[in-house]
Amino acid sequence: MRNTKGARTTGVVLAAGAGTRLGRGPKALLPYRGRPLVESVAAALLDGGCREVVVVLGAGAGDVQAAAGLDRCRIVVNQDWRSGMGSSLLLGNATADARDHLMVSLVDQPGVTAATVRRLLAAHRPGRVTAAAYDGGAAATEGGGGHRRGHPLVIDSALRQAVADTVAGDAGARAFLRAHPDLVDEVDCSDLSSGLDVDAPEHLYLLD
Repeated sequence: MRNTKGARTTGVVLAAGAGTRLGRGPKALLPYRGRPLVESVAAALLDGGCREVVVVLGAGAGDVQAAAGLDRCRIVVNQDWRSGMGSSLLLGNATADARDHLMVSLVDQPGVTAATVRRLLAAHRPGRVTAAAYDGGAAATEGGGGHRRGHPLVIDSALRQAVADTVAGDAGARAFLRAHPDLVDEVDCSDLSSGLDVDAPEHLYLLD
């Protein structure tokens, strides 16, 4: 494993989905505090300490680029966005500087703040994955101890290829996290956000 001391972090916002279940167009364009949601999430990553943010668009990419203020970000378009989140993660990983750690965030998490990003970056240890964790009611992946693991998560630069090798379909990094729980550090962010995703109409209250 190569030395990652002093490595910088590139944020990746996965924002390619069509938001079919919501029926309001791409989730990236959901209104949140006076601006498109993708703009808010990307700004949180930049303001929290990521040196660069890659925004992966897909459905309605042209509309998103026209409506959202993403001038500080690198924009890439996943032409294969219908295949699931995994292809967007792979594209974001391939776009980011190979020397950087990767912070992965989902566009449908309005609760992500610069404070969340700073906390995760401060807690990250070389050769590991650092993931936000939330109270048990939060919509996230597997976890334990009364909390559930969610996003954002920091993938160490030394692990990026190993994670990419496991990505398929809509699962993102889930297979790697399941196979290597010993490499995952969970950081409680429940005081900063619920960690909930806007997945269905009943979750639109998160945008208020």
